[in-house]
Amino acid sequence: MKLTVVIPCRNERPFIQQCIAAIYDCSLPSGCQLQVFVVDGMSDDGTRTVVEACCAQYPNLYLIDNPKKLTPYAFNLGIHAGGVVDYVQIVGARHILSNNYLQQCILQLQSDQSVWGVGGQIQNESVNDTGRRISAVMSSSFGVGMGNFRTMTASGYTDTVTSPMYPYWVFEKIGFFDEMLVRNQDDDFNFRIAEAGGKLYLIHHISLKYYVRATINGLRKQYFQYGYWKVFVNQKHGKMTTLRQLFPPLFVVYLASLSLLFLVPSWVQLLYLVPTALYIFGLLFFGLKVSQSGQLLQTTFLFPLLHLSYGMGYLLGIIEFIVLRKKPSDKQKELSR
Repeated sequence: MKLTVVIPCRNERPFIQQCIAAIYDCSLPSGCQLQVFVVDGMSDDGTRTVVEACCAQYPNLYLIDNPKKLTPYAFNLGIHAGGVVDYVQIVGARHILSNNYLQQCILQLQSDQSVWGVGGQIQNESVNDTGRRISAVMSSSFGVGMGNFRTMTASGYTDTVTSPMYPYWVFEKIGFFDEMLVRNQDDDFNFRIAEAGGKLYLIHHISLKYYVRATINGLRKQYFQYGYWKVFVNQKHGKMTTLRQLFPPLFVVYLASLSLLFLVPSWVQLLYLVPTALYIFGLLFFGLKVSQSGQLLQTTFLFPLLHLSYGMGYLLGIIEFIVLRKKPSDKQKELSR
């Protein structure tokens, strides 16, 4: 049995050594041959030096250049470098796998042929106070929506997973990652799995630590791009991949429409403000639930930042891709680190 692990990477010096070490600490089924490819987008922060040192320490660990510096290219470069194997595991450079991760993913894929991709529970980690607040919001159902894999509390089927493992034959059946997609390339790939009749499964008793972005601007840009590129994926497939993606853009439109309330009778105004009241209640309830002592305002502020960023990105995507028939903007191809 052969397993390829692909790590897309660019300027991740603080995390890459721990990421690699965790992979080699993982248990593997008997006879499983492991090869690991760090596909680096020409890092200039010392990441490459760290990886080169790790290559001297760990067997079958390789550094591959990704001159285009974009994630889907990294995925495909690593998969192709590994050749035809039994399984392919994608691991973000900020993802630290639990030591049972690889073995349990393989066992799940072997035990259920209807499952084409599998992953584990995310445990958000942070490097500063801002990161801790962001982590709390991203772990909340109010922050990322009901039914999101980030908030699942038990093993089960889902529409996407982070750090997924796929049988290699899945790529032979539906193709590789779409290199046009700077963001949401995993959503696109997993949607193609569902369209082809496959399922995705989250194993709750395996986990990965994820070091979340530690800046407000990084979070804003990340979710703006998520919304923007989601429209591109929808346009590609001619349908929406999930219904919950509509709530943030509709919320932005709703807020914009409040400026026209003076045109309607007062009783209509009161009814129209009910969603605003419910949203404020949600902010306070979930803000109190996830914030640490003395950080209610700082944490609560992140919920609308996340929602509005995604929603405005989604609306810009509708304007550019559907209304104006434009190609993706170069500005939205920039990484949000």
